[in-house]
Formats: sequence, structure tokens, C-alpha cells
Amino acid sequence: MITTIISIVAGIIALVLIIAFFMKKGYKTYSEITIHAPRQKVFDYIKQIRNQDNFSKWVMVDPRMKKEFKGTDGTVGFIYGWNGNKKAGDGEQEIKAITEGKNIETEIRFIRPFAGIAHAQMTTESLTDDQTKVSWSTASNMNYPLNIMLPMIVKMLEKDMDTSLTTLKSILEKSF
Repeated sequence: MITTIISIVAGIIALVLIIAFFMKKGYKTYSEITIHAPRQKVFDYIKQIRNQDNFSKWVMVDPRMKKEFKGTDGTVGFIYGWNGNKKAGDGEQEIKAITEGKNIETEIRFIRPFAGIAHAQMTTESLTDDQTKVSWSTASNMNYPLNIMLPMIVKMLEKDMDTSLTTLKSILEKSF
């Protein structure tokens, strides 16, 4: 009886590992929201990485997170470092490119709980003079066999991005 149970468990583990072997390792996430504020005002706010303290769900999971800043916020080369609790982890985000008034590209380097690099982009698009669409995307890779969790992780990340963008909308529409 015990050998049957062990064989079934081993078979399930082997099946999961085989499925993970054939799954993609790269992923992309995407979220967007319309904010009732002028594009330049929205862009000026999101290009300041320190403003993520006010709207990013991931920053808010640890109010006592230690932060370190290098460079001038809102410019290429600015680095926002953090070291937080289990949920927040440890890492840094660097501004890699800015197209003034349109988009900001960052590289996020995770140290803990898992080492990795992700690329994020936030883009603003004028819908009207006082309505702006904000698009937020990320892309990264997850190594085998952890890539088996990609569908669940992408869904969780997009949900957190939606929550963060809703908070951003609330902040910017209050001050408009």
C-alpha cells in the first residue's frame, strides 16, 4: 500500500516537472486605466519613482521598509532600493529610459525572496485634454521548474497592478 502511494506521488511530481519543462519561461503582464487628468500631469507624477510609495501595492506591504535612493528621481539612472519584510523582499528599481511626456522604462532587480530581473514600462496617452490612459507592463523570465507557476503569478501580478493603478487614479483625480 505504501509503495503504491509513493509511486503515485512520484508520478505526479514527475508529471509536473515534465509539464514545466515544456512550458514557456518568459512572461508579460499588462494593466491599464483611464485617469481624469491631463497627460503631462499624470506623466510628471509617475516618472518620479518615489511616488510609487503612494500607489504601489507592493511598496505598501511593508510600511517600515528600508529604502535607499541614488541619483535624481525622475531622470535616467535614478535607483530606488528597498529591503523589506518577507512579502516586500529586497531589490532595486532603476530608470533606464524616459520619453518625456510619454513613457518611462525601468529595470527591477530582485534579490530576495527570488533573484531575478524584470523590465517595466509605464506609458501615458492623451484621450482628451483632461483624460489620460495609463498602461503598465512588465516582462521577465522564471526558471525551470518554477515556471510551472507562471499562470498563477501573472494573474496575481496583474491584479496587484490593477489595484495600484486604481490607487494612482484616486490620487491624481483628487488633485486635479
